[in-house]
Amino acid sequence: MAGGSNVAETLSCARCGKPASLQCPKCVELKLPREGAAFCTQDCFKASWSSHKSVHLKAKLPSPGTDGAGEQNSDLASDGWLYCLRKGQSRTPKLPPFNWTGTLRPYPISVKRIVPAHIDKPDWADDGIPKVEPNSDLQHRVEIKTPDQIERMRETCRIAREVLDAAARMIRPGVTTDEIDRVVHEATIAAGAYPSPLNYHFFPKSCCTSVNEVICHGIPDARKLEDGDIINVDVTVYYKGVHGDLNETYFVGNVDEASRKLVQCTYECLDKAISIVKPGVRFRDVGEVINRHASMSGLSVVKSYCGHGIGELFHCAPNIPHYGRNKAVGVMKAGQTFTIEPMINTGVWRDQMWPDGWTAVTADGKRSAQFEHTLLVTETGVEVLTARLPSSPDVFPWLNK
Repeated sequence: MAGGSNVAETLSCARCGKPASLQCPKCVELKLPREGAAFCTQDCFKASWSSHKSVHLKAKLPSPGTDGAGEQNSDLASDGWLYCLRKGQSRTPKLPPFNWTGTLRPYPISVKRIVPAHIDKPDWADDGIPKVEPNSDLQHRVEIKTPDQIERMRETCRIAREVLDAAARMIRPGVTTDEIDRVVHEATIAAGAYPSPLNYHFFPKSCCTSVNEVICHGIPDARKLEDGDIINVDVTVYYKGVHGDLNETYFVGNVDEASRKLVQCTYECLDKAISIVKPGVRFRDVGEVINRHASMSGLSVVKSYCGHGIGELFHCAPNIPHYGRNKAVGVMKAGQTFTIEPMINTGVWRDQMWPDGWTAVTADGKRSAQFEHTLLVTETGVEVLTARLPSSPDVFPWLNK
């Protein structure tokens, strides 16, 4: 922490607002504006560090359209920011070679975030390997939840909704997806829950952020959101032994009409699918409803990823395809919980995988959108466990009509 001989006495502390005479030495080195770098005491500086250091990152980031090479990339690497490879099991300081399908590129990712010891964790939290889930008979049998399980899922899904809403309030041009991940991580921990994606099969972050042509499983990184982007944020939390899973696609600033129609149509696809959920309905019918609505708008339905059972396991039976003429078996019964999460593309439905082993992108580089809810089949219909709340941010214009 440097002395403040070059800091005007009229500056205010970036944390508490009191008169400040100290300045962050990293901000001095980077020649950043003094106004956001002044602190009244060492204690205020230390308390602000976790959020303040993002200012340094933004100053180092390459401008849009570059691949992050050179001196700026070296600075990021020296701070622990590296590109992800092998499904999160390795890192590299250089952008990996790939025949990118669209204009988006991966950026370096930050180090793994810490989960306090008092938080109850799933069995993959420490070593990245799920133990119970792959061998469970619930991969082949659709569980009927007990009243206790259902009540725990209601609590967990409520937390998941509140966490996603916190992320939604962050979205604007200039914010990095890593900053969104930080908010998701901190909000989840504050609720006493664990961010289910973190270290699940080595996934390196606490949520998925899928921008523009990314279909799903995008890894939060150092890229700043740009005006005109669309971004899906996928949140799952683990609380009281069960998972709650949802996602939404948001507009970043001023978005073109085609993207607006894509996002609204995707929202409607999920809404129409949910409307048929009740005991006796075939799981395969979900895909018919979604495919019909998407096709009417000239859009395509991704076939590589599907909805899934959820509860004490993150992913289990049933598998619920979102496309038509699928071969899903079984019918819905009261007490079942599962997700429906259609991924809709403006171009072809096919996907490709980035070198990180997680990020699925459209094969033609055109945009994709997704929405997801965790659902409970009731005796008479359906309960949307991750439904929007009165406090949820007002971000979808069509809901106000």
